Amino acid sequence: MRRDPLRHQPEAMRWYLTGVVVSGFGTTAMWLVSGIWVKSLTGSDSLAALAAFALWAPVLLGPLLGTLADRVRRRPLLVALDVAMAALLPLLLWVDSADRVWLLFAVLVLYGTQGAVHEAAEQALVATVMDEKRLGTFNGLRMTANESMKLIAPLVAAGLFARYGGGSVALVDAASFALAAGVFALMPVREERPARSESRHWWRETGEGVRLLRASPVLRPLVATGAFTMLLAGVNGAAIYAVVDRGLGHAPAYAGVLYAVQGVGSVLAGLVTGPLLRRISERTLAAAGLALFAVAVGVRALPFEATALAASAVIGLGLPWVLVAVVTAVQREAPAEAVGRLAATVNTLVMAPNALALALGAGLVALVDVRVLLPLLALAGTGWAAVVAVRGRRELGRTTNTTPDPSVPVG
Repeated sequence: MRRDPLRHQPEAMRWYLTGVVVSGFGTTAMWLVSGIWVKSLTGSDSLAALAAFALWAPVLLGPLLGTLADRVRRRPLLVALDVAMAALLPLLLWVDSADRVWLLFAVLVLYGTQGAVHEAAEQALVATVMDEKRLGTFNGLRMTANESMKLIAPLVAAGLFARYGGGSVALVDAASFALAAGVFALMPVREERPARSESRHWWRETGEGVRLLRASPVLRPLVATGAFTMLLAGVNGAAIYAVVDRGLGHAPAYAGVLYAVQGVGSVLAGLVTGPLLRRISERTLAAAGLALFAVAVGVRALPFEATALAASAVIGLGLPWVLVAVVTAVQREAPAEAVGRLAATVNTLVMAPNALALALGAGLVALVDVRVLLPLLALAGTGWAAVVAVRGRRELGRTTNTTPDPSVPVG
């Protein structure tokens, strides 16, 4: 039987979301401070940017790292990963000069690696112990929990860093991981030991995620839509300071206001995702999310503060719908013994374009006026969303038309 008939699913959901909130607070704080920390010690913008790359780089190894989540029970793995980070982060107290920045980079790479395995294990755990009908609601609440922390953690992290330095933020993050480990350890989950793969070769097991994705007519268009959305999101993110400076005439710090408003939109997105997925398919939700996101990106080209704020809120609403739709579909479609590998493969394919687009967008902003670039992104996004929606309706129509009428005798 694929899913564990858990009798205490609401209680398990509460424990899990508590763990997400606790660890999410520390993670958001650390991700924000890492680049500032490197910049303050070295004075180098390029090294500060490299800090973000160090965190992102392990995502490219997602399919390989996700295999670990399918070889062991997921809850003990989450506990072990969080305990390991709680023990590792205090080492950053020694990073107090430019010649010790290498230690910060080493920890950031391990941080990103832990995050890739943790994400795969989380999705696998949710897929195997939660009722399939509750997956959309659960993933929406998880999104709300994560985005809520993004409204609070940056302010706390900035204050701690300004007052006590980066070491204080590392200790707060370590404490958050320790608390999360305790929460996951107490989560009322009954897991069976994962079935051993027929192929014990790590590389062959890793390739199973790719094979499952290629074989799924449900996941292929969703993953492609997610990847394209994150490509557009990366270019849009690179253009944010041009919008603030050239379009609105504000100082660069005003970008923080736009991101905060976007976070509010994302919190709302998480709350309404569950009810929406009980009425529409993941594919329809992804198309609607991409359409909202694309239109809002185009509106950002207008030189008005009110429209810029409204666009940020709508971006925060639409973008999570695409991501939650992809995650929920993976959890529904993947075999229980391969959820980790498939989830990690999908995460790599969806998130890698964002990192690449940040670099691409930096060049495009230098060459193309944002009043031209952003409307072009909007056209591309709405066009893709329309194609996804139309093809989804056609496939639904074909399925409906080919479903046999039970009242008609056969043979």
